[in-house]
Amino acid sequence: MAPHPPESPKKQEPPAEAPKPPEKPTPSAKKAAGRLEQKPQLERPSPLPAPAQLACQADLKKLGVHFEEKPPISDPLGCAVENPLEITRLSDTIALKPGAMMNCALTDALSRFLTDVVSPEAQKIFGSPLAAIDQASAYVCRDRHGAEKISEHAFGNAIYIARFILKDGTTIDVKDYGETDPKRSQFLGDVRMAACGPFRTVLGPGADADHSLHFHFDLEPRHSLHPFCQ
Repeated sequence: MAPHPPESPKKQEPPAEAPKPPEKPTPSAKKAAGRLEQKPQLERPSPLPAPAQLACQADLKKLGVHFEEKPPISDPLGCAVENPLEITRLSDTIALKPGAMMNCALTDALSRFLTDVVSPEAQKIFGSPLAAIDQASAYVCRDRHGAEKISEHAFGNAIYIARFILKDGTTIDVKDYGETDPKRSQFLGDVRMAACGPFRTVLGPGADADHSLHFHFDLEPRHSLHPFCQ
């Protein structure tokens, strides 16, 4: 009997929908279980007691921050914000775009820094004060990029700033301008240097690929008295 000719391979149809890009890493249940079994490397500070929380919120009102209290966030993965606040303005003159969820301490530090440092620096270099910042991430339940340690974003304790917007409409995107734009390079360099102190972690372009297009500011508790700035 003559052998059957080999079957021609079936033509594959293209997928009905284009594949979606991978999402940002989130803590898996397995990782979370392991993390809960292990002794934490550094205890997180206890949530502010009610009087201190009220005092913090009263301070925000004095600073002109526009906020709304939200229910506590807590889940088995370890993400938790005891007293989350939805922020829409960081002062009467500085907007936050889009609005973001943060804890009170970070909001207070960010409001003061933008008002006392960033806005005067913008006025000095560009002749116009700060009117808004574009944030790329605030509260989100996830691990750090490339690590199993939970991110400060998961505690409402970190923010990514992608753009500064001045009152006259000038925009300064956070990126490495090199020598192509001395004014923007000076402004971003001065802001970055000044942030190392008011914030416990400061990262930005040049630190690593994940922070090439934004500043990362957080209030991570550390054993060291010195902030980590890169």
